[in-house]
Amino acid sequence: MAPAHQPPPLVVGDARLDRVVDIERFDLDLGWLFPDADAQALAGHRHWLEPRYMQGATLALSIHSIVLRVAGRVILIDTCVGEHKPRPRQPHWHARRNTDYLMNLNALGIVPGSVDMVFCTHLHADHVGWNTRSVNGRWVPTFPHARYLVGRTEFAHWDAMLRTEPAEMVNHNSYADSVLPVVEAGQVDLIDGEHEILDGLSVRPLPGHTPGQIGLSVRRQDQGCLIVGDAIHHPVQLVRPEWSSRVCADPDVARVTRRAFLDEAEDRGDWLVPMHFMDTTGLRIRRSGDGFVPLDAERSAR
Repeated sequence: MAPAHQPPPLVVGDARLDRVVDIERFDLDLGWLFPDADAQALAGHRHWLEPRYMQGATLALSIHSIVLRVAGRVILIDTCVGEHKPRPRQPHWHARRNTDYLMNLNALGIVPGSVDMVFCTHLHADHVGWNTRSVNGRWVPTFPHARYLVGRTEFAHWDAMLRTEPAEMVNHNSYADSVLPVVEAGQVDLIDGEHEILDGLSVRPLPGHTPGQIGLSVRRQDQGCLIVGDAIHHPVQLVRPEWSSRVCADPDVARVTRRAFLDEAEDRGDWLVPMHFMDTTGLRIRRSGDGFVPLDAERSAR
């Protein structure tokens, strides 16, 4: 039986994408997440934004992975927060236990040993936590047969920071407990630039949120989608693509990156697959004024 709150899979040609939830919902204030936000700019869009994606000035987000099944391969994109990880500066992430993440994965017919590849869009703590799990007091790769793909620029950025900062200050200690153990196990492949990793699956640089964030473009049987990591955090950025988040390393670069892939997705009719949209595996968009809205904006109003 599919887990609760599971939206339908997204089918792109012969590829299937499913959402796997770690944290179903967390709330953030509009003005906190987007320092340039103006609530009035959203007035004409409240009918589809509320209550699914926001209520008043409160934004609803989720933390989830995407499972991509294509050509007999199982690819897990981003691994959320994880369990037992020390995150004292982020209480909702700190020392979590007895979560449903692996159960939600299993509900899709996937066990850790069946994952062929883990694709890390970037190395923030809420995207790498399930890379590892605690076994006899040691952090070991959760997915023992998988190759973990990490952008070389992204890796170099955080690796250099670890050399000058205490481990607990580098992504809430996640680099030390969720990245380095996989490196030491010999399961990490560092990847550069834009290139094809499988037939119809291409790495796309999406810098700005972090210096080396990457996405995954899927083109199968003349259909396409782009898995965008945190290049877009919330649907209000469809309406106002110029709003970069408070947690973006370079808001100006993030803004340019976001506008480019939104224009491309609309032009091509491709699906977008973000990592924090509530109750959404993927969506297509159409232009609306200077921004965009979901293609099914009227139907998405709840």
